[in-house]
Amino acid sequence: MRRAIAVFVASAAILTGSAVLAAPDWGAVGKALGREGSMQGDVYRVGLPRTDLRVRVDGVEIKPALALGGWLAFRPMGSEAMVMGDLVLTQQEINPVMAKLSESGITITAVHNHLLRAEPFTLYMHVAGRGDPVKLAAALHEALALSATPMALTTAAAPATALDLDQAAIEKTLGQKGKVNGGVLQFSAARGQPVKDEGMDVPESMGSAIGINMQPTGGGKVATTGDFVLTADEVNPVLKALRANGIEVTAIHNHMLADEPRLFFMHFWANDEAGKVATGLRAALDKVSLAGGAPKAGMDPQCKEVVAAQKQHSADEVAKCGQQQE
Repeated sequence: MRRAIAVFVASAAILTGSAVLAAPDWGAVGKALGREGSMQGDVYRVGLPRTDLRVRVDGVEIKPALALGGWLAFRPMGSEAMVMGDLVLTQQEINPVMAKLSESGITITAVHNHLLRAEPFTLYMHVAGRGDPVKLAAALHEALALSATPMALTTAAAPATALDLDQAAIEKTLGQKGKVNGGVLQFSAARGQPVKDEGMDVPESMGSAIGINMQPTGGGKVATTGDFVLTADEVNPVLKALRANGIEVTAIHNHMLADEPRLFFMHFWANDEAGKVATGLRAALDKVSLAGGAPKAGMDPQCKEVVAAQKQHSADEVAKCGQQQE
């Protein structure tokens, strides 16, 4: 009996050790990709800003953190990993990069614009893959090498500088806390229901959150862009709220192929007085089911209970109730 127990304990130790050894080596992933990332929860996220491009929209020179911030995010999934990402590319880079990715088994899930009137015109290629994370990273590196995307393994952090805007006032209006990154004030707002793609949870760091960016342009103005992540019934209420406040809608499309609930990404643009921009964005946010948000006026009693206790209900129930508008 003692021998049996000893064998069991030894076997358990071996299995435990194997599980530890099987954890992804994110350092190796960064080396294979050619650029290091950082952990955000259990997600290894790598930023791919197009610092090599000088892009203007309506005379405003766009900082990479405003609208040129490509990224890749890896997440463990059993013995493998899933990768999702958004690559910022020029028109000339699209086909070579796409061909190499397809050849390597990486899935292209979307190609589209985010901005209008950008000079030079930039496009955004969304990708996904599943498998050995180091092999995925190597395949992505080979494809990105066909573009001019900067791929230094390590990058020095940009010195922090004060922004020419009233961050506290903007945060109060939006009801969200922001962070300063690369001369841009950035906000991330999670949706009220979990998002899945091919049955796997898609956390905020893998592209399921609403993103709002603001870049000071002088004279109390800010340029703003980003994307609202919306269910079908939220699309037109948000569109109307943005347009009613002088914020241009520049694109509406999908980023994923098998997302649950089905989501639409609405991109926007404005360059106006900071308070006016923040008020318009808040009007749009109020049309969306956000994490931690209060039940909306006009909801039936059952939906109010669902929204107030989201974790106790299915994603479909939460999504359906989150779509009810005032």
